[in-house]
Amino acid sequence: MKYLLISDIHGSLPKLKEALKLFDSEHCDMMCIMGDILNYGPRNEIPEGIDPKGIAECLNAMADKIIAIRGNCDSEVDQMLLDFPIMSDYTMIVDEGHKLFLTHGHIYNKENLPKGNFDAIIYGHTHLWELCKIGGTTICNTGSVTFPKGGNSPTLAIYENGTIKIFHLNGKLIKQLAI
Repeated sequence: MKYLLISDIHGSLPKLKEALKLFDSEHCDMMCIMGDILNYGPRNEIPEGIDPKGIAECLNAMADKIIAIRGNCDSEVDQMLLDFPIMSDYTMIVDEGHKLFLTHGHIYNKENLPKGNFDAIIYGHTHLWELCKIGGTTICNTGSVTFPKGGNSPTLAIYENGTIKIFHLNGKLIKQLAI
């Protein structure tokens, strides 16, 4: 399976549409959304092209291809608009024997690792992309497609065959790492 890994869309329909172009051009099978889907949150500016209903329509059309996690800006009201579950704080995917722990990052992250053994921990929340190893575990922060911080460009990631790749939203590869 090939997974597009994305976090912190924060209601920007144009940014989601750019991400979906990469989903299609890279022939991804599934999209894993690590939270903060529809709302921009009180600490952020109003994003370009804010359209929560448009995002819901767009994502609902591909609901059977989405695994989503609750971010700190996601709510039960957001869940009412979406045809796929978003209220879990984390989930695990096992792909070809590799255990991937998916979360938003406001509870579990590289400073507060979940209990258990995982090949990769994947999250967002800080809007700062990162791809590194801590011990035998790969840490992937996908960054944000809408509100990148630290001078970074909008980013997301793709996981396939034991490798995580961080991409600029325009499709340019930034970094890759085998888990």
